[in-house]
Amino acid sequence: MDDENKSVTSDFFLRGLTDDTELQPFIFVLFLCMYLTTIFGNVLIMLTINCDSHLHTPMYFFLCHLSFNDMYLVSITVPKMLVNIQTQDQRITYAGCISQGCLVAVCTIFECFLLGVMAYDRYVAICYPLRYTVFMSPCFCVTLVLISLLISIMNGLLHSLMVLHLSFCTDREILHFFCEIAQVIKLACSDSLINNILIFVTASALAGIPLFGIIFSYIHIVSTVLKMPSSQGRYKAFSTCGSHLSVVSLFYGTGFGVYITSEVIDSSREIAVASVMYSIVPPMMNPFIYSLRNRDMKEALKKVIGRTASLL
Repeated sequence: MDDENKSVTSDFFLRGLTDDTELQPFIFVLFLCMYLTTIFGNVLIMLTINCDSHLHTPMYFFLCHLSFNDMYLVSITVPKMLVNIQTQDQRITYAGCISQGCLVAVCTIFECFLLGVMAYDRYVAICYPLRYTVFMSPCFCVTLVLISLLISIMNGLLHSLMVLHLSFCTDREILHFFCEIAQVIKLACSDSLINNILIFVTASALAGIPLFGIIFSYIHIVSTVLKMPSSQGRYKAFSTCGSHLSVVSLFYGTGFGVYITSEVIDSSREIAVASVMYSIVPPMMNPFIYSLRNRDMKEALKKVIGRTASLL
């Protein structure tokens, strides 16, 4: 292809979820409400954990990082989308697009690792309760988070650097509401086979390894719980895992749903709509799942709300 039909540094255009101008105000209000709900819910979870000393345990330490990651993930994509709708300007700079795709990749993989680490925490707590404080020391918990974050950052940077070697055609319209790396690669004029293989391999490995760890942990958890003589003990053990299992099911279920949709449906616009289910819905729902299904969290929330109300 001629050089004039290729571009390396030109802007991209985010077409969003629909071109229907009548639906734009509705989408703006809907996503604004979802964004504010996500921010409020996750900030409340983080404040509650930090304000209540009873929640200063490894389980809630990981939950606090999960809430921050969820809040950061939606802040990468939704505000840009809202600005584009409001200004009717769909442009995003080349650097901004690559950065957004990189950060989304980092947050998504970090979420996978955090869910895996939280499953390991429940596994140790239920299967080895007497050695829990030894295994899950503060230093070890911080190390787990840092290693997970480091791997996630390296994965995001790897994909971004690989995209920088691609050249793009004059058609730079992304039928999505954010710069997902896979969607950006589709616009490349140069050979992107290595990029696609890399995305498949890293996504399978970095999302699959935590999922395997979660399944392994819960197989042993169920086996241990069923051996408990007390029905009350079994109920208490299962109740501590209920919230985490719900979050895992929501995140991985929506993620696999989007993957299956992308394989079955050729429409990029429909894939973009499906992507909302894994990039926005889980971060919005996680605070509700943990606050409504977790007795300790509900009690701590009541205390925080009560203190705030007394100050007002």
